[in-house]
Amino acid sequence: MTPGDRGTSTDRVTEPLRLGGKVRALRRRENLTQVQLAAQLGISASYLNLIEGNRRPLPANLLIKLAQLFGVDVSAFATDDDGRLVADLTEAFADPVLEDYDLTSVDVRELTAASPEAARAVLGLYRAYQAARATADDLSSRLRDGEALASPDGTRAHAHMPSEEVSEYLQRAGNHFPVLEAAAEELAARAKLTSDDLYAGQIRYLERELGVTVQIAHWEAMRGVLRRYVPERKTLTLSELLPTRSRTFQLAHQIAILTLGDVLERHVVEGRLASPEGRVLAKIALANYFAGAVLMPYAAFHQAARSERYDLDVLGRRFRVGFEQVCHRATTLRRPGAEGVPFHMLRIDVAGNISKRFSASGIRFARFSGACPRWNVFSAFMTPGMIRIQLSRMPDGLSYFCIARTIQKDAGGYHAQQPVQSIGLGCQLEFARELVYSDGVDLDNRDTLVPVGVTCRMCERTHCEQRAVPSLKVPLHVDENQRGLSLYAPVEP
Repeated sequence: MTPGDRGTSTDRVTEPLRLGGKVRALRRRENLTQVQLAAQLGISASYLNLIEGNRRPLPANLLIKLAQLFGVDVSAFATDDDGRLVADLTEAFADPVLEDYDLTSVDVRELTAASPEAARAVLGLYRAYQAARATADDLSSRLRDGEALASPDGTRAHAHMPSEEVSEYLQRAGNHFPVLEAAAEELAARAKLTSDDLYAGQIRYLERELGVTVQIAHWEAMRGVLRRYVPERKTLTLSELLPTRSRTFQLAHQIAILTLGDVLERHVVEGRLASPEGRVLAKIALANYFAGAVLMPYAAFHQAARSERYDLDVLGRRFRVGFEQVCHRATTLRRPGAEGVPFHMLRIDVAGNISKRFSASGIRFARFSGACPRWNVFSAFMTPGMIRIQLSRMPDGLSYFCIARTIQKDAGGYHAQQPVQSIGLGCQLEFARELVYSDGVDLDNRDTLVPVGVTCRMCERTHCEQRAVPSLKVPLHVDENQRGLSLYAPVEP
């Protein structure tokens, strides 16, 4: 039996809010005993013990008291992070290596609720197991081929997943960084940047304020490099292959690296990234966030997005940025009082590798296996450059409105093989009318919803004609004398 065999989405909706793990974590953070915290809340220690043990729900009045006492927003008690943790653990426990254990979805939810840190530790162990398994396969292959087992610097190779660390960090932060937004606005004021003068204005700022010389180099001198900064000479060199919009972005990125070092380092420390590579990647991601905020100032972009109903092409031309940059910026509009549509976004290649992901819509992405092929982010590859629209329903019953389009890198030249990738952007169906792409779409017709899953092995829709592997949630029955829509689809008697 695998997680998910018992318990439905309806059960999850009707369950009372149990936040014992969060209360316990906050209490321990402040080095308080249960007796001390109970006294401050005006309740008995035994009642607090029941709440922390998830044997009693957390009442609204105590929730407000806790938020005030610990100096946190009530949203800090939101269960969205726990929901993602439950989904990730459920996918991990569905691995065939664990199929002999009688784990249910209730077990996973109870583990997460009782001790989120323990749940994350289990998930970390599973990731380490996956990395070790991948490393073992790689070493086995290299031994067969007679390759050396050491890394180029002579040390033993270690398997890290720094990109996963960074994705999780951005997800935990809600992909919104007020300090970087404020820094971008301060730069615009100090450098007197305007929408028509961003490129030249940043060059002036780099030269006058930071003493950095900016130069454009021929591609022959910059083979394989688009931006290079030499600290000793204070020279920033950009490749001629970069179009102006990308040069503008790279200038802003470099300004972040040069002027916001302490801010970036503080965010990385708070993000608790384990590997050195992950910390470097996180700084790059944060510098890119700053660059996006410079090119697309929050207030102006938020107003334009609302007035143009998120017409991505119009927004791209107005702010002189590419399709992916517009989509990414749309996911960052989480400023209190000026929120945008809560989007999810992913970037994927033709092989199904997800290289960028973020979800504010509640949708779940596959973490340890291939994504569902029914997503329109895959069908977009068949119509390069065109917007594909999809109304979908996930197994948890939530419905989404999604758009997808392919992109290709700007730079490269004639002989460069630039990979084509697909960008997916979507929101829950209730927000669809705020998007121009919903015009002419019958959003009330539930028959148009495409059943979509997270990944085949976790999807109970056995009759899907695109199923690649059997579902671990449903017993497999194969009849050698009959064939269904797929090899693993049952045949009705």
